[in-house]
Amino acid sequence: MQIRINSEQKEIKDGTSIGDLIELLELKRQFVAVELNQELVPREQHDQHVLNDGDQIEIVTLVGGG
Repeated sequence: MQIRINSEQKEIKDGTSIGDLIELLELKRQFVAVELNQELVPREQHDQHVLNDGDQIEIVTLVGGG
């Protein structure tokens, strides 16, 4: 199925959750915020929320600094 991640089209398997996608992209869960179809998805829901064809996802990586 096709989804859009940060404005780029990507093919993923049916049944992929947001948590699966974060692992697939090799991101650290504690340092990302995920917006699905313009709605923020709480971190505790990432593993339960299964993606659908055509979903639009924005992933923001948090970076510390000083």
